Amino acid sequence: MAQLQITLVRSLIGRPENQRQTVKSLGLGKLHSSVVKEDNVAIRGMVNTVSHLIEVKEV
Repeated sequence: MAQLQITLVRSLIGRPENQRQTVKSLGLGKLHSSVVKEDNVAIRGMVNTVSHLIEVKEV
């Protein structure tokens, strides 16, 4: 199965609580931190919720 590299590129300051929690549940903390996650429906949903804050690459 494919994997996604997800990087936080925009700040969470002033963002709604659901977006903050989504970023935290993806495993991202500080700006420019990256994680590699399996590509599945749940992760795609979280990525879609905060797509304006993150950058996604297929690995």
